[in-house]
Amino acid sequence: QVQLVESGGGLVQAGGSLRLSCAASGRTFSRYVMGWFRQAPGKEREFVTSINWSGGRTYYADSVKGRFTISRDNAKNTVYLQMNSLKPEDTAVYLCAARVGPWYSGSQIGFDYWGQGTQVTVSS
Repeated sequence: QVQLVESGGGLVQAGGSLRLSCAASGRTFSRYVMGWFRQAPGKEREFVTSINWSGGRTYYADSVKGRFTISRDNAKNTVYLQMNSLKPEDTAVYLCAARVGPWYSGSQIGFDYWGQGTQVTVSS
């Protein structure tokens, strides 16, 4: 089992940047596929991006492609989400997730463990 703790959220103006971090407990972090999701008020949870165990494979939702970058540091048990050119519609709680199983491209990939989330608010 793995515990996930997100940080780095906050209030930013449109066009600005934020970097989210997700710290994972346990010794087997490098075995997990990691992902980020977001949930805005009144909306369903939305897939944002995923990354394979080595960091060599990534997949992004069309809504964030070219603006967001996922990365991981297995030595630090941490996955990051660099968010640039932020828009008001990016406002949401951002959740980190871990998957026991292989990575594959696509937004329907399932995850097994979830963090509590960090709030990102983008003002216009």
